[in-house]
Amino acid sequence: MRRPEAETLALKALTFLASEPDRLLRFLNLSGLELDDLRTRAGDPELLAAVVDFLLGEESLLERFADDEGLDPEDVHAARRELPGAPDM
Repeated sequence: MRRPEAETLALKALTFLASEPDRLLRFLNLSGLELDDLRTRAGDPELLAAVVDFLLGEESLLERFADDEGLDPEDVHAARRELPGAPDM
């Protein structure tokens, strides 16, 4: 996966989080972001990496997102490797 595809997947993940207020609130609380920050930084690759990290941190959430998008959960892992701050492999 290349960086543009990873960013697109992460934007879909952000939309997935935003589709359920409790999920979005949990992400905001854990990330320390305010809703206005999220709105202004939605395309920021570092924020997108945080969104993907959030999904990867909870297996059931990852599986639901992957199912909703018709993805393999490994696709989300591949996207994370292309975004800023990815651990060295």
